[in-house]
Amino acid sequence: MSEKNRDGKRTARERLAVEREKQKAADKRRRALIVGASVVCVLALATVVGILAANAGKSGKGSASGPAVVPSGAKGKDGLAIPVGKDSAKATLTVWEDFRCPACKLFETVYRPTIHELVDAGKLRVDYHLVTLIDGNLRGTGSRDAANAAACAQDAGKFWPYHDVLYQNQPQETQDSFSDSAKLIELAGKVGGLDTPEFQKCVKDGTHNSWVVKSNAAFQTGGFTGTPTVFLGDKKISADRTMIPAKLKQMVEAANKG
Repeated sequence: MSEKNRDGKRTARERLAVEREKQKAADKRRRALIVGASVVCVLALATVVGILAANAGKSGKGSASGPAVVPSGAKGKDGLAIPVGKDSAKATLTVWEDFRCPACKLFETVYRPTIHELVDAGKLRVDYHLVTLIDGNLRGTGSRDAANAAACAQDAGKFWPYHDVLYQNQPQETQDSFSDSAKLIELAGKVGGLDTPEFQKCVKDGTHNSWVVKSNAAFQTGGFTGTPTVFLGDKKISADRTMIPAKLKQMVEAANKG
């Protein structure tokens, strides 16, 4: 064999060896990335589980004292539901919500047009129950104070538009901006005819604080694990991962035909 051929074969073997080393190094980096990503996923999952556990196990601050003052027109057991829509509607949506809750804002943003359409058509009534989950988890009083302000808006016949304004102007979950009466009154200015002396006094005095605390206690007694918790009739649709506005509309339409 010529020296030239031997050199060529040796060079080829060396190139092959180099390529194998490169492949090994690449495989090692890939395995490291997979392991790292898995750790990140596990940590993220643990964080989510921890948050859900906290949401399930903690309550609102419950510091209000005195008798519960039921908002005008509230219905249901102990007057804890604020109804929107016609009593004659054949379908009822029950919503347990917290004005500081980001998931509640997401639900409202996604489903609001459909819910408004069905309510306006007389096909759906919505019973809102207000709770203070985030106050208990992150401290503060914004959940309670926003709920009280919404109850004050109910007294003025302006609950639903003010309800929507609160979600449209929801602060970051860690910011307790709704604990500021001035902020809640400022937002009332976005609802025609709501910012009155009576509304301002109701907000500042926390007229419905004890009612909100009682509503939150009912949420806990019900064994619910997070907000929003939403039922259509007896069906818990917030646990249905296939639920979308079109499906909700279909279910309400079917209830009205039945």
